[in-house]
Amino acid sequence: MPTDADCLWVIDDDRSVRFVLSEALRDAGFQVREFDGPGPALAALTKGPPAAVFTDVRMPEMDGLKLLNVLKADHPDLPIVVMSAYTDVASTAGAFRGGAHDFLSKPFDLDTAVAMARRALQRDEPEPEPANAPEPARPRETPELVGEAPAMRELFRAIGRLAQAPLSVLIIGETGTGKELVARALHRHSPRAKAPFVALNTAAIPAELLESELFGHEPGAFTGAARRHHGRFEQANGGTLFLDEIGDMPAALQTRLLRVLAEGEFFRIGGRELIHVDVRVIAATHQPLDALVEQGRFRADLLHRLDVVRLNIPALRQRREDIGALAQRFLADAVAKLGTGAKRFDRATLNALQAHDWPGNVRELENLCWRLAALAPGDVVRLTDLPENLRGGARAPAASDWEDALRHWAEAALRSEGGEVYAQALERFEQVMLNAALRITGGHRQQAAERLGLGRNTLTRKLGSSRQRRPRG
Repeated sequence: MPTDADCLWVIDDDRSVRFVLSEALRDAGFQVREFDGPGPALAALTKGPPAAVFTDVRMPEMDGLKLLNVLKADHPDLPIVVMSAYTDVASTAGAFRGGAHDFLSKPFDLDTAVAMARRALQRDEPEPEPANAPEPARPRETPELVGEAPAMRELFRAIGRLAQAPLSVLIIGETGTGKELVARALHRHSPRAKAPFVALNTAAIPAELLESELFGHEPGAFTGAARRHHGRFEQANGGTLFLDEIGDMPAALQTRLLRVLAEGEFFRIGGRELIHVDVRVIAATHQPLDALVEQGRFRADLLHRLDVVRLNIPALRQRREDIGALAQRFLADAVAKLGTGAKRFDRATLNALQAHDWPGNVRELENLCWRLAALAPGDVVRLTDLPENLRGGARAPAASDWEDALRHWAEAALRSEGGEVYAQALERFEQVMLNAALRITGGHRQQAAERLGLGRNTLTRKLGSSRQRRPRG
C-alpha cells in the first residue's frame, strides 16, 4: 500500500477541480490523495510529507499562499504547485517568492498539470530560495499588468520566476505593448524592490547627451558641464535600470555599456574615479536585434549580455479576449481621475473595440479611453462616441452576435419545423462559409480553400454539392 511519501496531494475546496485533476494524475500513473482544505492536509502532514502538493490559492479556511509558507517552513524541499483562477503578476510572483515549484492557471490543461507533476518529482535538488526576500512595496500609481489570454498567463508565470533571479532580461514587443510595465513588475517583485527603479528611453535622448545620461560627468567635462552629474547607472545602484529602445543606442555607447555589464564599473565623463555599481539591467526594444547584428548596427556580444532571458509581449490584436476588460479598466481609471462620473461601454461599442487591430496596442486603447472619459456625453459610451475608424470595425459582428442570432433561429426552427433542422443549419452554415471565402479571395478557389483549411478538391466538391441542393423553390 502506498504511503503519503509516494503520493501527490491535491488540496482544493472545489470538489469538481479535485476530481478532474486527481483522475488525470491517476491516469498518468501517480498515487493521489485529495483534501478539501488546508486543515485536513496539515493534520495528515503529522505522519510525514507527500511527494508533492497541488494547492489552490483561494480557500475559505486558509489562503493557499499562507499554506505554502507553512509547508515550506517545515519541509523546504517539498515541491508545491500553486493553482489559481486569478492569474496576475502579484499572485505568480508571490507563489514563486514563497518557494513554489510551479504555478498552474485555472482553467488548466490536464496535460500541462501532469507535466508539472512529473517535473516536480524528477527534481534532484531543491531550487535555491532567496533568503528572507522582502515583501516589496507596491506603489498604487504603478499599474499591474492585466490579461487572461494564454500568452499573458505565460508572461505572468515567467515574470514570477524571473523576479527572484538576478539575470539580465530582454523584453521584445511592439510599441505600446507595455514593455516598461513588465520591467517594473520584474523589479517590484524582486529582492531589489526597495532600491531604485530607473528608466531611460535611449531613443528619446540625443546621441551626444546619452553618454552623460548613462554614466554622468564631472564639472568642466564639456561645454555647459558646470557641476557633477550622476548618471542613470549611479542612480539605479542596488536596483534596476530599464533601457528602453536599446536597438537605437549608438555603436560607441554599446561598447561602454558592454564593459559596465561585464565589470560593473565605469568612469564618469571627464572623471578619474572608477565607479562601481550593482545594477540589474533590463532592456527592451521593438526592433529585431538579431537582424541589426547581421547588419553590423548592434554588437553581437552586447546582445548576448542583454539576452540572458527573452520575454516576448503579445500585441493587443493577439489577445483580443483582453480588450474588453482593459477598456473597462482604463475608462474607470480615467473617469475617476477626471471626475466626470461613472461611464461604461455598451455591447456594440465593446464589439467594435475588439474588432479593431490597435496598431498602437495597449497605449492606443488607454489614450482612447481617456478621450472618451472626457468627451462622451452620457454615462454609456456608444458607437457614435467612437472615432470613425473604430466605428467601421463594428460592422463585422462579433462571435457573440452571430451565436445569439443562431440560437434564436434554432429555437424558432425547432418549435415550428423539427425533423431536419440540424441538417438545414449545417447546409446553410457551409454555404455562408464557402461564399465568404470566395468573396474574400476574389473567386480564387485555391486561396479560398487554404483560408478555410480545406483541400482544393474538397472545396470544389462542396461547391458542386451546394449548387445541386440549392434549387428548392
